[in-house]
Amino acid sequence: MIFDEEKKFSLSACVYCHNYSKRDDKGLLSNNFKKYREKYPFFTREDVKELGEYLKSKLSNGSGFEVFNKFINSPIKPSKKLLDHTSDMINKQQIFTLIDDQIVAYNAIMSKVKKLTEKNEKYVFIVKGGPGTGKSVIALELMGELLRRGNVVYHATGSSAFTNTLRKILGNRAKHLFKFFFHFTKYKNNEIDVLICDEAHRIRRNSSDFRIPKQFRSNTPQVEDLIRAAKISVFFIDEFQIVRPTEAGSVKLIKEAALNLGVKEKNIFEYELKTQFRCNGSDTYLQWLDNILGIRETEYQYLTKELKMEFKIFDDPLKLKQAIDKKNKEKKNSARLVAGFCWPWSNPLPDGSLVKDVKIGNLEMPWERKNQFWKWATDDSGMEQVGTVYTAQGFEFDYIGVIFGNDLVWNKEKKRWEARPENSYDTMVKRNNPNLINHLKHVYRVLMSRAHKGVYIYFMDKNTEDYFKSKIKS
Repeated sequence: MIFDEEKKFSLSACVYCHNYSKRDDKGLLSNNFKKYREKYPFFTREDVKELGEYLKSKLSNGSGFEVFNKFINSPIKPSKKLLDHTSDMINKQQIFTLIDDQIVAYNAIMSKVKKLTEKNEKYVFIVKGGPGTGKSVIALELMGELLRRGNVVYHATGSSAFTNTLRKILGNRAKHLFKFFFHFTKYKNNEIDVLICDEAHRIRRNSSDFRIPKQFRSNTPQVEDLIRAAKISVFFIDEFQIVRPTEAGSVKLIKEAALNLGVKEKNIFEYELKTQFRCNGSDTYLQWLDNILGIRETEYQYLTKELKMEFKIFDDPLKLKQAIDKKNKEKKNSARLVAGFCWPWSNPLPDGSLVKDVKIGNLEMPWERKNQFWKWATDDSGMEQVGTVYTAQGFEFDYIGVIFGNDLVWNKEKKRWEARPENSYDTMVKRNNPNLINHLKHVYRVLMSRAHKGVYIYFMDKNTEDYFKSKIKS
């Protein structure tokens, strides 16, 4: 935003109530509000001339068109990164200023929370939004405000990396507030005031998986466990981020589960976030990405020079790594390298060093540390490791370097995307998976939508690279 630049722009404000009359008024014009009127001039319906003079005094001097043009071309985005301020957000006060569709969803949820003691009813909120629309920002702002109000509230995800990172940031006193979806199998009905389910597309069919601790295992649909436990359950979801066959979260699933548990249809609310904060505020890029990957049809078939975010294709993976290194030297931990799961993932060696599994030509790098993979997104060591979709999902960086593997390729003869399971090492995804191609499309959509300022990419398959190049207009 232009207000973050070193050369600061000053702002002035006034209040114009076009239907408010000052005749016989003892309200806004009383002495109670005098200090505010002195700071922010107040104009009523009779003050049109005075308002005009005020605007003239503020707008008629200086290079107005220059400022105006910079303002309208400045991307709308929060000026602070989410994880940098999570602790303050939860423990102290509101950090981010919500805007547009974020405010609508936030206020609707808070209005129901205020009425919890009045009505003995359950409510379900579904907040949809693509990458970078602020789902996690609203989730954490909600949590912080609810905790300050004294409500019983928990934050849950299906992402080990995201949840463990939040726990690390907030410390031992607050980490019990951040749980996984399977933690709610034993809760009583309405035991929680509000349950915030972030990354709800990662909800599993049930909590019976062998990796889940025995005390939490259940064959009940996981989404029902979540809704049953809370008076108000809030689901933040992007159905195009489902990357595994075991992930079943969808708007339809949540609505059906709510109705099955007796939630009234009028108490199920659905909102959609559209304002884009990532990708330099450009929704055009994400629509183009969805279109080129064949996820959904959009009006943007070509990437054009008007894109405010940097998008660059590299013909050498080592040069890609060097470009990411340069960004991290300029600003530590501002960039990361990620890849499709096209190499084995080895355990650390006895001496603690990592095996350089990711090998392409003259580039050799290790994956994130297997026994501490959740540190990859925020720890300094992550700058020298390659991340997978499972460690990148839910996080954001200034720049992302993507190695587009050969597990998903473009067939130029048949003009279609094809999955190549023989090139994948993600056994959980490729084994007996009839929907493999869609899951792989979602993987690369997630990887290519993690950045605020730039996406750098290397293609292992040259037909795929040519296809991307054909959809870019210089």
